[in-house]
This record gives sequence, structure tokens and C-alpha cells, in this order.
Amino acid sequence: MKNAVILLFFAPLFLFANATKVPSKIKEVTVYLSGAQITRTASCQLHEGSNEVVFTGLSHKIDESSIQISGLGAVSILSIIYNINYLEKSESNPKVSQWEDEIIRLEHEISLLKNAITGLEEEEKLITSNRVVNGDSQVLSLDRIKQIGAYYRERITAIKNEVFTTNLSINKLKTKVNDLKLQLAEVHNAPEVPQGEITITFDAPVATSLNAKLTYLVRDAGWVPNYDIKSSGLSAPINLAYKANVYQKTGQDWNNVHVILSTGNPNYNIARPNLETKYLDFVSAYQKRYAPAAKKKGYAFNPNVKKVVGTITDESGAPLPGVNVMIKGTNKGTQTDFDGNYSLEVEQGQELVFSYIGMHTQELPIYSSIMNVRMDEDVQRLDEVVVMAYSTSAVTESVSQERLLSGRAAGVSIRGNSSFRSNPMEPLYIIDGVPVDGFVEGDLDTNEIQDMEVLKGANATAIYGSKGSNGVVVITTKKSHAQEGATKTEFAIKKPYSISSDGDITAIEVNTFKIPATYEYFAAPIINENVYLTASFTDWEKHQLLPGEANIYFEGTYAGKTVIDPYTTKKEMVLSLGIDNNITVSRQQERNFKSKSFTGNNRILDRTYTLEVKNNKGTAIQLKLMDRIPKSQNKEIKVDDIVTNSAEYDDEKGLLTWKMDLAPNAAKKESFSFQVKYPRGRYISL
Repeated sequence: MKNAVILLFFAPLFLFANATKVPSKIKEVTVYLSGAQITRTASCQLHEGSNEVVFTGLSHKIDESSIQISGLGAVSILSIIYNINYLEKSESNPKVSQWEDEIIRLEHEISLLKNAITGLEEEEKLITSNRVVNGDSQVLSLDRIKQIGAYYRERITAIKNEVFTTNLSINKLKTKVNDLKLQLAEVHNAPEVPQGEITITFDAPVATSLNAKLTYLVRDAGWVPNYDIKSSGLSAPINLAYKANVYQKTGQDWNNVHVILSTGNPNYNIARPNLETKYLDFVSAYQKRYAPAAKKKGYAFNPNVKKVVGTITDESGAPLPGVNVMIKGTNKGTQTDFDGNYSLEVEQGQELVFSYIGMHTQELPIYSSIMNVRMDEDVQRLDEVVVMAYSTSAVTESVSQERLLSGRAAGVSIRGNSSFRSNPMEPLYIIDGVPVDGFVEGDLDTNEIQDMEVLKGANATAIYGSKGSNGVVVITTKKSHAQEGATKTEFAIKKPYSISSDGDITAIEVNTFKIPATYEYFAAPIINENVYLTASFTDWEKHQLLPGEANIYFEGTYAGKTVIDPYTTKKEMVLSLGIDNNITVSRQQERNFKSKSFTGNNRILDRTYTLEVKNNKGTAIQLKLMDRIPKSQNKEIKVDDIVTNSAEYDDEKGLLTWKMDLAPNAAKKESFSFQVKYPRGRYISL
């Protein structure tokens, strides 16, 4: 009985000892936007019956549920176990021995050079000790003295020069040796990486030779789309180079493997949503009644981005100042400036959260160093903000102390400040330093506002005396305007690649396309008074583009960086090739504060705008100029008397478009006007 117990105790050791360790080789890697599928091949001999085979030298970041093996024939699988072996580390950098041999060779060369210097120094000592030219037994002639002196001078000079140049060579070799030693130290100090092992128990009906294919998913790998867009001139097509920046830190190098790039992402939850019946009932006024649909999950995290910049706009394209941009899961973030721009270091983050009062909060993976975001209005939340601004004095006070720049928050702010309007006495309005009697909010287009500040109490009366007792609204207007499988596509790369497990980028060219393009200058001065050169093209869908950064080159010069985002592009893709400062555009509103009119219980606002474009270039240009007329979403607000003059007008969207041909140094003016009618005592933001 005792012997039986001992036998049972050692049985696992016997089984482990009988396990066959089999090396395998990576033949193919399918790289997803996040993660990768590794395909390995291995050969081994199986005897009849049960065989335990251990596939060694694998990554320690394998998704165990993804392990598959094929090529079994009549062989069946009894069990599959994945373990991490912390005792056997992965092989060291294959260049280590090469570097060590190079250090030995360089140090040998340095020793030979030092020996040469020693010989030269001994020669110099010999010459110096025998330089006496006059002895007791011999008197030398003057010519002989000159010959000896010339020899001493020439030889000593040659020796010192040779020693000098040899020392220079030694110093260069020492620098190389030092660099190699630093490289070796970095390798030796790097953390040792454990190995993954897959143990499979096979059942073979007869002895056979097994040629197996092993596949599994690994994390900490992926690829990021990147583009180079080049154009040689305004009549040339666009050359678009579609590239992939591949990275991996799986613990195993991919040496000379076949690479497939896939637009799929196996990490997403692929369960389809279930749409059920919605039953209406009364809810709390502050209970959220609407949630936006989940966004398309096409953006992938780019681990190489260390800093993100971008511009945040509203649905109309106007910049949003004061938007909170936070790294998810941290307290690190920033806010957009007056022009809706932001900049944020993101070395420790993977997602950004964009939030703003009255807008739906957005969360996006950090997929690019440029992330421009359009925020959609959350009507429910905006209504709640307005109600609170009217009903809570503390909130009203908070809003009134805000400095609202560029007119972007004026719509919300005016609602908050309109507690003034509910009082019999009006606040004092100061516009560009001049008091304006009878001013009504809406007389001034919010796009004309550079700065607005509300003063109350002692702050108001200290500056404006008793006239400021009901509050003062100080407005400064702008003097100048500031600026293909069923579910995925795969790209099989013909050339094999080696990709080290160090996280560094390996750039792989996916494809290049020559695309016919249409060039034109574009300006929308209601948003930005810069004039942009643009290139537009269609049929971009057939190229399977993904969101990614693009480097723009125009006429042989680097023009800058932009983002290609097919998820926000409709029929035509438009790329900006840069700003042309030799074309100017301005937008002015005709102002007349005394021309207010009322009809019964309605307030009427007349708006007329003049747009002027000047071509200061030495060549003729074609320019697309755009503006807009507001559209009403409330039956009590009516937009009438629309005069578009020569503009093309999209009545559904309210957009105005002018196509201009401008000769060199030519200028052109366009104008449009409209009238807005709404109930007296209510307020709008044009």
C-alpha cells in the first residue's frame, strides 16, 4: 500500500517528464486595430494513444479562449491548457552576441593602436637622447649640423603628428565601444519576459507525424491608419498613400512573417441590440428622457499619441469655448479657448471625455494627435439649465459673473442674465464704451461680440454710479475677426516584415491611389475669416479608408497635418491644403440700434450682412464663399423677408453659397438680409 501511495505521488512528475516540448514558428500575423491573431506551425511525432505536447516560446499575453489548432487529421484533442512559464524567459536580443563580438574586436584594435603610439614614443626618446652634435672626438661641419637638425625636426614632427592622429582614432573607437556597452546595459536592465506555453493532450489512433497549425489572439498589438497626401499643383490629381503604423509588445518578436492588416476588432462586444416597445408615462421634469444612440465603433486607440490638439464646434460649425476635455479615469484635462481650440498631453490616457453644458457628452479613444469634435445639443439638459437660471438666484449670479467670449455662450448666458429683464428697471448697456439707451438683447448679433461682462451691485455702481444700480452689461464688439469581408476588410501585405516586441512603430504601406480632385478656395467668414485651399474627391468609399492622421504635401512642400475621418464624411471628401494669406475675406453687419420696430406683441429684427473678398494674388482664383440664414424650430419665431441676391440658397438648411471668379488684385462684395419676428419679452440668439 505504501508503495502504491508513493507511485501515485510521483505520477504527475512522470507524466510531465514524458511531455514532448515542441518549438513552433510564426508564419502569419493578422493585425487588428487592437490585438492580433498569431498563426504558428509545428511538427512532431505522435505514438499511438495519448500524447502530451507542450508548444513553448509563445507570448505571455494570449487570450486563452481564442486558442485553436488545425491540421489534425485523424488525431483528436483530449485537453488544452495554457500556462505562463516564469522560470524560462524568452530569448535575449539576438544582436547581443553580435554587439559583444564587436566590442572585443574594437578593443583589440584600440590595443594595437596604443602599441603603435608606444613605439613612436620610444623612437622619440631615442632621437632626443642622441641629439648631441658636438663631441670630443669629432667636430661637425656646419652643413652636417644643418642636415642633422633638419632630420630631427622632420622626424619629431612626423612622430607627434602620427601620435595625434592615432589618438583621434582611439577616441572614435572608444566612443563606439561605449555606445555598444550602453546598448548592452539597456538590454540587460530590461525586465525579463516570461514565456507562454500551450500544453495539448492528443489522442492518436496510430503512430503518426503531426503537422499542426496553432492560432490564438494576443493583446498589446495593433495598427493605426496613416496617410500621405501629395499634390503637385491645382491641375494635378491627388496621390494618396495609405499606410499602417504597426506596433506590438507581446513579448515575442515577429521575424520575417506574412502580415495581414484587418479593419476588424475582435475585442468589441458583438451582440446585437434588442429594440423593445417603449411605453410613455409621466416622469420627473429633471429625469433624463433622451439618450443618444451609441456611436459607430470605428475609432481605435493609438498608443503612440503623446499630445492631442483639436477644435470643438457645435452643430452649426461654430467653435465652442469652455468645453471640458478630460482624460478618462483621471483628473487631468483642459478647456477649449475662445476659438474652440484645445491642447492636452495624453501620455497616460486612452480615452478623452468632452463635456459642455447643453451638449451630449462624448467619449472617444485617443486615435490621433488631431481630434476635432462636433458636439450635438442635448435639448433636455439645455432646458433644465434655463429653468435653473431663472429660478435659482445663486445660479443666476454664477452665470452673470462669467466672461463669455466670442459670443459662443451668449445664447445660454443671455437666458441666465434675463432675470434683469423680469424687473421693471432695465440694466445699463455699455457697447464699445458708449451707453446705449433702450438696448434690447437681440439688437446685436452674437457673432459680433468679442467680450461680454455683467457687473452687479458695488462693482457696477463704483464705476457707473447710480446708473448702474440695476446692473451693467458691458459688451465689446469685434474690431477684427479671429480665425471587404462581410464585417471587415483585410489587407494582405505581399512583402514579409519583421516587427520587434518593443512597441516601436513599423510603417507598412498598404496601397497607393491616384485620385482625380477638384481644387478651390473656400471661406466661411461667419466662423473663420481665413481662406483655405481645398481639394475634394468622390468615390473614396472604395478605398476602405479608416480614421487617421494625414500628412499634406502641396507643390513639393509640407503643408501640415489633418485628419481623415470617413465616419463624418458624406458623399464628397474635402481636404484642406492650407491657408492662403494672400486672399482676404470680411463679414460686416449693418448696425442701427435706433431702427428697432415692434408690431403688436412681436419684436422685429432686421439683419443685413455684407461680405467682401479680395484676391491679392498675382493669379486668378476660384473661390467658394458660404454663409447662412437661421432656421426657426419654433412656430413663434418667424424668419421672413429673406433676400439672397446672387447667392445659391439651400432653403432646407438655410445655407448661402457664392461661386466667385476673381482676377488678380480684384475685389468683390456680396450681401444678404433677413428679418426675424418673435414675441416681445422673449429672447433669441442669432
